[in-house]
Amino acid sequence: MPKIKCIIIEDEPLAAKVLVDYISEVPFLELQKVFKDAILASEFLLHQDTDLIFLDIHLPKLKGMAFLKTLANPPAVIVTTAYHQYAVEGFNLNVKDYLLKPFEFERFLTAVNKVNTEQKKVPEEARDFIFVNIQKRKVKILFSEILYIESQREYIKIVTTRNEYIAKMSTNDMEDLLPAGIFIRIHRSFIVSVNKIESYTAEMVELNGISIPIGRGYKDVIDKL
Repeated sequence: MPKIKCIIIEDEPLAAKVLVDYISEVPFLELQKVFKDAILASEFLLHQDTDLIFLDIHLPKLKGMAFLKTLANPPAVIVTTAYHQYAVEGFNLNVKDYLLKPFEFERFLTAVNKVNTEQKKVPEEARDFIFVNIQKRKVKILFSEILYIESQREYIKIVTTRNEYIAKMSTNDMEDLLPAGIFIRIHRSFIVSVNKIESYTAEMVELNGISIPIGRGYKDVIDKL
C-alpha cells in the first residue's frame, strides 16, 4: 500500500516538532512539508497532492477553520489545538479527529489509524482514472489513454493518446498512483503502458511510433512481458 502523504500547518515550533517526531514513528505516514501558516500551505496544495493535513486552529493570517472552508476537495484533516470549543465546527467540516494539546503518541496513533483504515476501504480497482494537478487545475486522465510518463527533474510529462501534460511531481509519486501490472517502469525516467507497447527489443520499447530506452536495471521487467 502507498504511504499516506501528510503536511503539518502549525505556527508553534515545539508543537510542530512533536508532530514531526510522531509522524516519523508511524510506518504508513510520509511527511511532505511543515508550514507556519495556511497561506503557504494553500500555495503548496495548488501544485501538490496530499492525503492528510495536521491543522492548528490559531494560525497567523488565516485561521485553521477559515482555511478549511477555502478547500474545494479537502484531504483528510486532523485538527491539533489547545481549544476544545472548535470541536463541533471541526466535525461539521468533516474533520477526521480532534487532538487537544498536549496529546500523547497513543492518542495521535488512534487518530492516524482511523484515517488509514478509511483510506484502505476505498476500492482502488474501481477507478480507471486519476486527477493530476496541471497549472492550478485538477485534470482527469484516463489510465486507458496514457502512453507513457517521462521524468523531467522535478516535473513529469504525461503523454496520452489525446494530449501531453506537465505536472510538478516525481516519477515515484506517479508510479504509486498507477495500477500495477498495467503500467511498468522500464527506465529510471520512464513508465509505460503495457497495453500500448507495439514491439520491444532488449534495448527499447516502441509505442505509438515512439522509441523509449530500457534502463540497465530494468531488463528483467521486460523479460516478464
